[in-house]
Amino acid sequence: MCSTWLNVGAWQGQVTWAAPNDLVPLTLEQLQDRVKKPIQSDGLPVIDLRRFSIDLRSENGAFRDQFYQLLRSQLQRPGTPIGLDLSYSQIQGDFQISQLGLRAPLYGDSLSPIFTPAEQEQLKRDRRRLSRLVTLSRLFLTNPNQEAITPIQISVYRGSLKLVQTRFFGVADFTNTFFLRSVEVQAAQFMQLADWSQTRFSQPANFIGVIFKKEVRFRNSIFFAKGEFRQARFQGESTFQNVDFQTDAEFNQAVFEQVANFQRVQWQGNADFAQVTWLNQTFFSKGNFNQGLFFTDAVFDKAALFREARFNRPVNLRGASINEKADFGYAVFAKDAYLNVAGMRFDSDRAKLVGNPGEIGRVISVPTLQGNENLLRELVRNFRKQEQIPDANYIDYRRQQLHLRELRQQLFGVNINAASPQQLQVLGFTAVQADNIVKRRAERPFRTPAELLSLANVDIATYINVRDRLAAGEALAPPLSWLNRLSLAFRCLVLSQLLALSHYGTSFPVIFGVGLITIAYFAVIFWLCDRWRRIIPNPILPSFSETIAVSVSFVVLASSGLLAVFRNSEQPWATLISVTAISVPIPFLLLFILYKEGRYHPKMDSSYFMEEGTLRQFRILLGRLPIIPRYEMFRERYMPIILNRRWSWLNYFDFSLNNLLKFGFNDIRLRDEYVPGIITTLVWYQWGIGLLFIGQLLWTLSRTIPGLNLLIYFK
Repeated sequence: MCSTWLNVGAWQGQVTWAAPNDLVPLTLEQLQDRVKKPIQSDGLPVIDLRRFSIDLRSENGAFRDQFYQLLRSQLQRPGTPIGLDLSYSQIQGDFQISQLGLRAPLYGDSLSPIFTPAEQEQLKRDRRRLSRLVTLSRLFLTNPNQEAITPIQISVYRGSLKLVQTRFFGVADFTNTFFLRSVEVQAAQFMQLADWSQTRFSQPANFIGVIFKKEVRFRNSIFFAKGEFRQARFQGESTFQNVDFQTDAEFNQAVFEQVANFQRVQWQGNADFAQVTWLNQTFFSKGNFNQGLFFTDAVFDKAALFREARFNRPVNLRGASINEKADFGYAVFAKDAYLNVAGMRFDSDRAKLVGNPGEIGRVISVPTLQGNENLLRELVRNFRKQEQIPDANYIDYRRQQLHLRELRQQLFGVNINAASPQQLQVLGFTAVQADNIVKRRAERPFRTPAELLSLANVDIATYINVRDRLAAGEALAPPLSWLNRLSLAFRCLVLSQLLALSHYGTSFPVIFGVGLITIAYFAVIFWLCDRWRRIIPNPILPSFSETIAVSVSFVVLASSGLLAVFRNSEQPWATLISVTAISVPIPFLLLFILYKEGRYHPKMDSSYFMEEGTLRQFRILLGRLPIIPRYEMFRERYMPIILNRRWSWLNYFDFSLNNLLKFGFNDIRLRDEYVPGIITTLVWYQWGIGLLFIGQLLWTLSRTIPGLNLLIYFK
């Protein structure tokens, strides 16, 4: 905030205000002479009233009437438009621009012939909209015989208007005026109310460095060209309600000391609020942002409300400070819109970020972890305090994704502070870019890869292409040892699996889908080992109907799991690759060895799997192992599963469920005698996977169930 004040003060310190004693009181004779002899400015005639003290107070009514009459007679003449220059002057009393313009209807076909074709075209830019509004209002008239509505008129100001460093000591009334030429109000001062409501600016409007001591209104105004409010200072309430910025609007380095109302504003171009300081509440509710919105290094001392706003492009909050509340409740973010909060200063103990539960977290974006660790932790804490668990989990998931990227950069990335020019060119830099990088790091080493963007020859496209392969370490740091590399590789592997299989414990549907796929897959493997034993000399094969039943069950379960993964995972193919890498290679290798060697042991016609015959009930089996003990009396409780029943294939799915999740309908185990070691290895392999899976499942449930979550994080 201090930097913003200093910037504004430094700019205003360069402004040379004319002292009251240096200004000449404007007399009627001087006014008549200046009106008759316009000067040339930018190729157009302009009435020069610079450096005058103009008294328009009520006690000087005779001069005030002559002032407006003489200017009006000249400004409304046909032909080339004549401008008015009041720069470096001070105006005592109220000032009304409407008395200098030409009255014209805002809709209809009639226009004064005084307007040139170009001017008429500019006026028609706003007529269609108003014509539709008037037509719509007539449709709601209760009396169909009611007289027609009186046509709305506007004051049209044809020439340019220059108010550079002009001081207005009374009310400045610019309402209901259409400016066909440029308006320059640079560094002007408005001591009282400045009312620009329902004003149209056809050309760029320059309000750079303006000071509004009291209230300022731009309600229902339209900026057809750029509106510049850079370094402006709003000391009173400011109202921009229902304004239409049809091109870019620049408010960077402005200061709003009182309430700022930007409700229902249409932002057709970029809205630049970089380094703006809001000392009071600001309202952007129900606004429509069609292009970029920039709050870079802005300071929000009080609440900033964006409720029901629509964002079609990214919102840049990089380096901004939120000291109370930023409310994005019921806001709508288009597909390409997000909140870039990199470097944002946010303390969840004093401030809070509010949005639609389950949505606001997904539109928050941070490109790198370095420098944003504390911010991400505060955002997680912010959403947990508001009991928005999905948003907190999603931010945590993003944080771990960035952490994984950092680990990969440390493992595989090239250190830009130590890489040779040839290595930099192999990465994707040009020869000129590589030379500039070498020169820059010789002066000052890079702290982060993002500092490459400070180089003139490195564009954003090149940086995005190479950023995942770069690291910014010490130039003389020794290379990683094989032990450190092994440790980094293991951490990358574990973290990538957690992210792929459960979104780092933040997505129950993903881990549930993975479980369904795993259960179905191993159930088929166990069924195949148990029922498809040999073809010759005496075939031991399952029946055709049983094969169809197992196949259909596998397809149903696996499809349900795939549906859950593809609907809820951000990277479903990465999830499936992780499941495949864990479940496929080792079981397939064991099956290949099993069928290559064949099976020659007693009890070839008996199932390898046995069920407890004493009880049939739903059981939690966290404490039991998958193979029955060798104790003779214990074996009496177990019997081989029946193979000649139509429903016997369900036992394999039940066993796969027991072995993975440690609970099921009935206790089924592998027998302890006459079992090939390969089958035992398969069972133990799934049991080991199940330990990891059940741990990750319970961890995910603890992070996604609100009650349990609060118990863990706020104990």
